[in-house]
Amino acid sequence: MAIFKPFKAWRPTPDKAGLVASKPYDVLNSDEARLEAEGNPISFLRIGKPEIDLDKSINLYDPQVYQKGRDNLQQLIKDGVLVEDSANYFYVYAQTMNGRTQYGLVGCASVEDYWNDVIKKHEKTRADKEEDRCNHVRVTNAHTGPIFLTYQDVDEINEKVAKIASGVPEVDFVAQDGIRHQCWLIKDAEECALIESKLAEVNNFYVADGHHRSAAAAIVGKERRVANPNHKGDEEYNYFLAVLFPASHLYIMDYNRLVKDLHGLSTNEFMEKISAYYNIEQHTGQYKPDAKGQVGMYLNKQWYKLTLRDELANNPDPVESLDVAILQKYVLDGILGIEDPRRDKRIDFVGGIRGLGELERRVDSGEMAVAFAMNATSIQELMDIADAGQIMPPKSTWFEPKLRDGMFIHFLD
Repeated sequence: MAIFKPFKAWRPTPDKAGLVASKPYDVLNSDEARLEAEGNPISFLRIGKPEIDLDKSINLYDPQVYQKGRDNLQQLIKDGVLVEDSANYFYVYAQTMNGRTQYGLVGCASVEDYWNDVIKKHEKTRADKEEDRCNHVRVTNAHTGPIFLTYQDVDEINEKVAKIASGVPEVDFVAQDGIRHQCWLIKDAEECALIESKLAEVNNFYVADGHHRSAAAAIVGKERRVANPNHKGDEEYNYFLAVLFPASHLYIMDYNRLVKDLHGLSTNEFMEKISAYYNIEQHTGQYKPDAKGQVGMYLNKQWYKLTLRDELANNPDPVESLDVAILQKYVLDGILGIEDPRRDKRIDFVGGIRGLGELERRVDSGEMAVAFAMNATSIQELMDIADAGQIMPPKSTWFEPKLRDGMFIHFLD
């Protein structure tokens, strides 16, 4: 049984939502965040990346950074930019990108479900990044950005969400990047209770994006529980902010690879080695793979279609059968000597949102020698790997659109 409950959110007033809501803290570096927030004193980047309001020389993990985030958050409350709802609600959050809309349910997931693996994970987390988000939660006393969860569709919930979203949204704005964000409130207590009971019948939720945030929420929640001699289990620190999307609504983009050199091989030697694993065809113009077992390769101003050889296909292991894992095993490691893609400086990763032109640009400039355009990992593959208790290779999924920070805030008490 999965727990997902309504909560009393702090939210920007509808007229300010478009100015407050910001991209997540982890998709911008500090300089990019400074530019994005420039001229906007109520941008939520000042809470998610509060170093932008401090001297550039400051260490990102300095206690002053987290304190600045807390101060900025409290200032938004003091100024009436953020207002607390009067009761526990669910919220419908819609995002529209390139004419496609996904609808999520905003509420609070259970810390206990995280530790008991009712909420399943598919990525490793780094201790330093975990501690950064833990400190942010500890000092602000809040979950300021939602975790992106998914689950197998429940038709009754989909129908309820669709009905609610047919009404007039309370919040409706288009961000600078062209993505539309809308929010509806589910205020009826009986309706909230029905949704909560239906979700309790779901076996598992899955972390689609936000592994470090969810880990931090769970760690701090456990700390609060241990520190509270009167712990009962219903305190707000036992829950964390999340947006829950049905699997059918999600769109995973390709996550592509670039490599700086051919590991001492000539072009002909490299192509010959690849032909042991993939059938190679020259392709006129860009090649974007659209089926499992296919990879696009850009080398010397020429695109190629690589198709995995039949004898290597149909691996039953959910991780080893991923296109990114196959390329890593046979080409990136086996041919190009990139054993650890997390740490090797010769490889870089580019989200599909940037398009194949970005791959061409970086190869044609001489910065990189070869690019690989990947077929996107499917949501079912993600779930299969999480169900098996396994971990995806790094940079396997790129979700778009990203959830905005600052549209909903959940305090821990």
